[in-house]
Amino acid sequence: MYENILVPVDDSEDSSEILHHVGELANWENATIRLLFVADTTRDSVTVVENRVVDALVEEGEDIVEEASKTLCTLGVEYETDVVQGNPAPTIVEYADQYEHDLIVMSTHGRKGVSRYLQGSVSEKVVRLSTVPVLTARMQPDEQLTFPYENVLIPTDGSAVATRAAQHGLALAESLEATVHVLSVVDDASLGLDIRSVSGKDHEQAATEAVKEIITDAETHGVTETVQHIEHGDPTEGIRDCIDANDIHVVVMGTTGRRGTDRILLGSVAEKTVRSAPVPVLTIGGTE
Repeated sequence: MYENILVPVDDSEDSSEILHHVGELANWENATIRLLFVADTTRDSVTVVENRVVDALVEEGEDIVEEASKTLCTLGVEYETDVVQGNPAPTIVEYADQYEHDLIVMSTHGRKGVSRYLQGSVSEKVVRLSTVPVLTARMQPDEQLTFPYENVLIPTDGSAVATRAAQHGLALAESLEATVHVLSVVDDASLGLDIRSVSGKDHEQAATEAVKEIITDAETHGVTETVQHIEHGDPTEGIRDCIDANDIHVVVMGTTGRRGTDRILLGSVAEKTVRSAPVPVLTIGGTE
């Protein structure tokens, strides 16, 4: 599924866990990793060192990708490196498109100042902008980075974007012989006080049909182990609860969903999941 994986890096201190994770993924697919440092042109980084005019961030980036390379060397992964200048988020997205990468892997939060420009805002912007799948992982002490993934969670609202993301998730699960958990969360807050109303029943029926559609698609992908989940409540909390209750190793979801009064999932739910999930989240961009 993945031949060319783009890994944006910043301060590499304590970042070996995400590199080990992507290294395992690359070894599984026999993929090439490209380590990318973006020298942020929105910051003043030009200085004079020993009478030479240099870009301090570019020089820092060269050191950082060299240090990250050492980790990949120990994993026996084929890799390349690059240091470019630009505004980090759009530059990462444009770079992935230009060089035909089929996966971007990023950490969303760092320990001890790790990944300064990757903390939250840049990674979330990349998730929002990228048409290339983006795998994000919160680098916190309680996070679980397990590979191969044995349990894959696919949240759905029945939208075209959610269905597209589900196809990607099913293909990944089939490759890994993983169990697929399909979840639809009926957002009670959007249904008013009486969730037992006809409208509420319609929403639950829509959620059930959305789940069944993906379960049926799973059979065509050769996925034999599937589990259905229909829940009520806040969608982000429902996803988190499903992760915790079912030993989920990765979440695969679209970055946009239904709009209007019949919404179950929205792009904001994907962003909140990226920000809060204790396991990697694989987001698939696109629009309805």
